[in-house]
Amino acid sequence: MDELNQNQANGEPQPSAPMPESTARHSQKPPKRRGGFISGFIGVVIGALLVWFIMQGESSTKEQSLVNGSEQKVDAMQTERISLDVNNDVTDIVEKVADSVVGVTNLKTISDPWSPVETTRETGSGSGVIYKKQGDKAYIVTNHHVIEGAQELEITFDDGSKTDGKIVGSDMWTDLAVIEIDAKLVKTVIDFGDSDALKRGETVIAIGNPLGLGFSGSVTVGVVSGKDRSIPIDFDENGTVDWFADALQTDAAINPGNSGGALINLAGQLIGINSMKVSEATVEGIGLAIPINLAMPIIDQLEEHGEVNRPTMGVTLLDLRSIPAQQQREMLKLPVDVTDGVVINEVMSNSPAQLAGVKQYDVIVEMDGEKIEDMVTLRKHLYNSKEVGDAMQMKVYRDGQLLEIEMVLKDGNSF
Repeated sequence: MDELNQNQANGEPQPSAPMPESTARHSQKPPKRRGGFISGFIGVVIGALLVWFIMQGESSTKEQSLVNGSEQKVDAMQTERISLDVNNDVTDIVEKVADSVVGVTNLKTISDPWSPVETTRETGSGSGVIYKKQGDKAYIVTNHHVIEGAQELEITFDDGSKTDGKIVGSDMWTDLAVIEIDAKLVKTVIDFGDSDALKRGETVIAIGNPLGLGFSGSVTVGVVSGKDRSIPIDFDENGTVDWFADALQTDAAINPGNSGGALINLAGQLIGINSMKVSEATVEGIGLAIPINLAMPIIDQLEEHGEVNRPTMGVTLLDLRSIPAQQQREMLKLPVDVTDGVVINEVMSNSPAQLAGVKQYDVIVEMDGEKIEDMVTLRKHLYNSKEVGDAMQMKVYRDGQLLEIEMVLKDGNSF
């Protein structure tokens, strides 16, 4: 009590007397903190649910937009698919000349010893080009090997119609042949171009029937890869070269069945007859065609006479360019400035060359005032400018000396 009185005297607050336990329990109010926590928790949950629903709605809207956009893009792609009528130089030329290129089928009658009935079978096929229409007849040029041994010929036009063909003439050495047909189905003929005017790199078009009529009218495009190619040919396959064929080289695809077909320039003119293809496994993209300038005189003779009467000298030849420079100087004794010409490799007995005094290893550099660079230019002059019985003036180098020789040409199938 004394302490209490003392504290009161000093003005210090006095502790209240403890309340009974039952009274304290009833007098305390529930704490507000618990109610606030629950309300906050519920609010958070509701907010999270609202955010989730909103996000789902936006996601769904985006997906739908993407789907709609894709559908719109698909629709746009579909509506942009339009048919174009594409025309260029090649398509125009092909359309112009297609009816003049035909299929040529070689037919033979075959007897079966076990059957009394003879059957006609196809033994080969190739292509041909209609170059002339005169009266009720039309004429086709093709390769000799396409019609060789044929008993019948069937000609197939670009539209699929067919007619019979008749061999007018054929020449093994140049691999050319002429066929006659009825003109009533002929719609057009092709124009001849100038194969001498071709340039390396110039675009050319090959049309024919590679691998047979199932690929009729096939078109391939390439360039002139080279001119004045001399291709050795062994007709009897005995290992000895029998002939040198003059050819144009192209990288336009030429396959079996293209033989006899057309090689055309961008003017739609025939500048070559597709003839053969180098087929060794190591060689790709080399197709060969007979230049039309060399073919034309042969075609004329075949059409008129059925055969070719060739003027001949009676020699075998080599291109000077194929002789090593050392041998040109030491063996042939040629001046340094002589780099073009044709070397006489062999002189036949009783030939025009022997009678004129031509010797082995003479080097021909000129004929009738025309420069002779190689066997191609020699053959052009001999076959395009001369006839059997004509006299020909030659300039040759012999042991380093330039000589003039005159000879009278005879008929034959060699140089």
